[in-house]
Amino acid sequence: MAVEIAAGTQVTKTFTAGEDLSAKQYYLVKLSSGNVVACTAATDIPVGVVQNKPKSGQAAEVVMLGGTKVVSSANLAAGVQFGTTTTGKIVALTPGTDTTKYVVGTLITAAGADGVIGTAVVNCINPHRAS
Repeated sequence: MAVEIAAGTQVTKTFTAGEDLSAKQYYLVKLSSGNVVACTAATDIPVGVVQNKPKSGQAAEVVMLGGTKVVSSANLAAGVQFGTTTTGKIVALTPGTDTTKYVVGTLITAAGADGVIGTAVVNCINPHRAS
């Protein structure tokens, strides 16, 4: 079954890309000196998911809250709660185990393997630790 996210169901913000994100569409990004860059640590606090393919210094459209596509790091089932990998892909988090990592979303459609795009809802405005 296809999942569609209705227009107007997102909170987005335009940031300046602090690095080349042209190969990072639908990856989790974080703030760095007021700009966005790809997440680089599993404990980063993502600010959202980049929607376009900006080069350094260009406008980066970022979904902070709502429905979006995301790039998976592994075979993940629908319903899994996720955070970021060291490359900005999503990874499943286990509450009570991954207590230093931030849950920023729930996968709506399964992503069958590393690099596969899935559909998710994210809340990067108010992330919480997986405790």
